[in-house]
Amino acid sequence: MNEAQIAFLLLYLIYIGIILFFHDTMVMYPFRLLTTFLHEMSHAIACWITCGSVRAIRVYDNEGGVTSYVGGCRVLIIPAGYVGAAIFGSLFVSMSGGQKTATGAAGALIGLLLISLFFAPNRTMVVLNICYALVTSIFIYMEWYVFSPILCYIVLFYGAFVGLHAIFDVYNDCVGRTVLRSDAYACYEVCPCCLPKAVGIQWAICNILLQLTGIWVAMAQLSDECDNHSWWECISGDAHFDTWELEDKVSHTLEDWLHW
Repeated sequence: MNEAQIAFLLLYLIYIGIILFFHDTMVMYPFRLLTTFLHEMSHAIACWITCGSVRAIRVYDNEGGVTSYVGGCRVLIIPAGYVGAAIFGSLFVSMSGGQKTATGAAGALIGLLLISLFFAPNRTMVVLNICYALVTSIFIYMEWYVFSPILCYIVLFYGAFVGLHAIFDVYNDCVGRTVLRSDAYACYEVCPCCLPKAVGIQWAICNILLQLTGIWVAMAQLSDECDNHSWWECISGDAHFDTWELEDKVSHTLEDWLHW
C-alpha cells in the first residue's frame, strides 16, 4: 500500500471509532437525520425508477420518516430504504478519494436535498435539507478555493456514518426485533415465504458488503496504478498495466519457473 491508501484507512478507522463512541449522543443527531433522509429518498428514487409517483417525502425529529407514493413496484420500493441508504454510504466512501469525485458526490447530495423539498416536506426536513445543502456547498467552495483536501474528509465521514448507521438501523429494526410497521415486515406481507428477521439479515449482509465495496473502490482509486486516470477507468480496470507489459511479465515468469 502507498501512503495515500494507508492515510485513507487510518482516517476511516478513526471515523468509525468516533461514530461508535458518539453514535447515540446529540453530537451525531444531525447525521442520524441525514441517514433518515437518504433512507426516505431511496424509497422515492425506487418509486420513480419503477414509474410510480411520489406525493410526499418527510423526515421527523424523532429520526423517523415517511415517503408517500402511488404506483411503482412495491417489491423494489420497500427494500430500497435500508439498502439505498447503504448504497449512498458506499458511494460516498468510494468517491472520497479524489477532489473531483468528492465534489461530484457532494454536488449530488446537494441536488437530492433540494429536489426533495418539492415533495410536501415537513418543517424538520426543510431545516435539515437547507442546512446540509448550505454547509456542504461551503465545503465545496473551501475545497476549490481555500484548502484541499477538506471535502474528501467530509465526504468520507458522510459515507462512513451513513453506511454504519444503515447497518445499525437494519439490525435494530429488522433483526433484533420485529416491528409491525417496519420495511422488513412490509416485505414479509408482500412475500410471506420470507420471515421479517430473515429479510433483515439479508439486508444487513448486503449493507456490510456495500460498505466494504466502497472501501475497496476508494483504495483502488488511491493506488499508484490509477495515477493520471479517471475514476471510471480506475474501477473498470482500464488503468492497470499495459497489455504488452503484462504479457511480457507473465512470459518471463513462466520461463523462470520452467528453468527452475
